[in-house]
Amino acid sequence: MKKTLYIVRHGQTVFNLREKIQGWTDSPLTELGRRQPLYAKKWFADNRVTFTHAYSSTSERASDTLELITDMPYERLKGIKERNFGKFDGEAEALHIASPPFGDAYEPHGGESDDTFIGRVNKTFTDMMEKDGHDSVLAVAHAGVCGFFTYYWKPEMITHFGKNKSASAKHSKMQNCCILKYEYEDGKFDFIELVNHDFDQPL
Repeated sequence: MKKTLYIVRHGQTVFNLREKIQGWTDSPLTELGRRQPLYAKKWFADNRVTFTHAYSSTSERASDTLELITDMPYERLKGIKERNFGKFDGEAEALHIASPPFGDAYEPHGGESDDTFIGRVNKTFTDMMEKDGHDSVLAVAHAGVCGFFTYYWKPEMITHFGKNKSASAKHSKMQNCCILKYEYEDGKFDFIELVNHDFDQPL
């Protein structure tokens, strides 16, 4: 039987605004970052999506986002935390030593390799969807989780998180509070769609 997984990227944070590398280092949501989840909430309501279970990363930026989307009980999981960038966590984004996919670039600096990162994320989502009754699941995570998980299952969908704000880019980038829909069956995930929101539109 097919099950559905919805992954939502957390709302904008202070580190997003200041263009800092945000891995295991946490940062609070901005005012905009607290409004953005309401657009995801509206999309779920408009599309009559309900959840049997909900999860977030253990980072507060993710759990705070989830609590603005739904008031249902949820579980926090370390397995869907953002990539660990080691000593580069919290530094300016301009100091990134590689572009995604990163390979093993951050491993010598105390961070995670692509294989380690994708491995734990994929295992966490697979274990989650294998549980009984997990028919429609919400998971709030991070840009890296969204991008690399999609890259693992659909390599042609790899997305870079640039600053391009053109109309075409809005539909191809995984923006804050974007929704990624997957179907799960027989141990495999099938990417269905990417939903971005127009935050200039009133709720």
